[in-house]
Amino acid sequence: MKKDIHPNYREVVFLDTTSNTHFVTRSTINSRETMEIDGVTYPLVKIEISSASHPFYTGKKIFLDTAGRVEKFNKKYQKAK
Repeated sequence: MKKDIHPNYREVVFLDTTSNTHFVTRSTINSRETMEIDGVTYPLVKIEISSASHPFYTGKKIFLDTAGRVEKFNKKYQKAK
């Protein structure tokens, strides 16, 4: 293998700022911030959404009133016909 061409693949902490949960995984992403977990210091990457806060994975989906929106659209553009 060639030297100095491979990225720095190491353990990194991803912090979901919405739900304030974190998980440690391996990544090549760079970060200036760090976080200490169980006495080990990891690079910290803050994210806004993950499986801990995404509505699809948490089961907290918001359903839109699509019937009301369709009726409103038809009412608005019925005059154009």
